[in-house]
Amino acid sequence: MFGNDVKVVDCTIRDGGLINKWKFSEDMVRKVFLALDAAGVDYMELGYRASEKLFPPKEFGPWRFTKDETVRNIVGDTKSEMKLGVMVDIDRVEEDDLKPASESPLHFIRVATYLKDINKAIQLANHINEKGYESFINIMAISTVNSFDLEEGLRKIENETKVTAVNVVDSNGSLYPRDIENLVSLYRKELKTKKTGFHAHNNLQLGFANSIQALHSGSKFCDATVNGIGRGAGNCPLELLIACLKNPKYHLEPVLRVIQDIFVDLQKNIEWGYIIPYMITGVLNEHPRVAIALRESDRKDCYADFYRQLTSPECYENR
Repeated sequence: MFGNDVKVVDCTIRDGGLINKWKFSEDMVRKVFLALDAAGVDYMELGYRASEKLFPPKEFGPWRFTKDETVRNIVGDTKSEMKLGVMVDIDRVEEDDLKPASESPLHFIRVATYLKDINKAIQLANHINEKGYESFINIMAISTVNSFDLEEGLRKIENETKVTAVNVVDSNGSLYPRDIENLVSLYRKELKTKKTGFHAHNNLQLGFANSIQALHSGSKFCDATVNGIGRGAGNCPLELLIACLKNPKYHLEPVLRVIQDIFVDLQKNIEWGYIIPYMITGVLNEHPRVAIALRESDRKDCYADFYRQLTSPECYENR
């Protein structure tokens, strides 16, 4: 169905950690690592790299910082062809937090940015390349930007960086396949020497469909997570993606096994997946933080009231 040059990027620990402040045990992460390696996944994003000066270590788990020594504990003596990496946010990582790639078990670093900060993202991506890592840029909340500004930003990335790929990121989970087709086409038009990737959220139950549309439209990188774990409504499920790709290098059984051994019980303790409040924010192209707050309140199932609050706040406040 697709060419053998498509690369699968797993974000299970990084995006899943947004639910529980990255408080996954090393044993759990090692089991996920081994499962992904056995499944033939190309890239594994282990977490974020962030400055401990900005985030109190006691409040967050180890994958908020994803230190090199922690990664070495996970890998052990396993000989893996899967590339390991982390994500960094603009203004949340310092130069000293990134050692040269020759001294690190990491192979790649992805820069997460909003379009308004594209100049900072370019500077950080170039710094990452100078350190010897493969670099990527993820433009978040793509559903909220206009085409003119996006084209200008993509041209800057094309002309001023050596990133491998730039990701279309449907942060609000509000896009439909026709939107993905248009966005990937725009990216490919402006990025002459870079590839395009895609990161879905499942607010409208379109995470998988949109990912497949992105690949049909020419994306060469596609993000996914085990059992769709991720912030709010979650992401494109890895098991669906690799089954659909029908590439003999990918193997489904190791992913199914880690789901049954770990993620069935995990979902009893932390919540993710298609739930009505996340659907509502997706329909309204709103950031899911308001739905996350609702789900943590004693009104978590007041769906109609939540919809009314977002669409007619003056009516809601006067009730």
